[in-house]
Amino acid sequence: MVFRLATLEDVPQIMPIMEAAVARMLREGKQQWDETYPALPHIMDDVVARRGYVLEECGKVMAYGAVIYTGEPAYDDLDGEWLSDGPYVVVHRLAVSQESQGSGVATRFFNVVENMAVEKGIGSFRIDTNFDNFPMLHLMEKCGFEYCGEVKYKRGSRRAFEKLI
Repeated sequence: MVFRLATLEDVPQIMPIMEAAVARMLREGKQQWDETYPALPHIMDDVVARRGYVLEECGKVMAYGAVIYTGEPAYDDLDGEWLSDGPYVVVHRLAVSQESQGSGVATRFFNVVENMAVEKGIGSFRIDTNFDNFPMLHLMEKCGFEYCGEVKYKRGSRRAFEKLI
């Protein structure tokens, strides 16, 4: 598996992954994503800003996520307490292709992000998700994230987690 920056050429493979994730959440009655988020403009912004990453194998995109080192403004108003005060990496918009689900791809994505952060001298990994996104909640527990509180967005509050790396 290769982890790399996403390119504009990857967008035709990324969008079906994102659309399938949105459809699955809507089908399951989850409230985190919908027809307006994440959408093509969000992915294009990520790619152009060089924060969109893919995990691929044999030229096939298996997962996509935005890896951000410049902070998340919503995290400044956490209803709770972070484990650290220093710089952190955050992942948003993580989605795994239907064919790759359950095969450890998301765990691999997180592991590579952690290693990249450590190489940059960053000792913290933060992430948030909806209260009913059970696959992501399970992944965060499995990967050693600790619950820190609630973060509020215009679209509702999310459970916030941090892992010291």
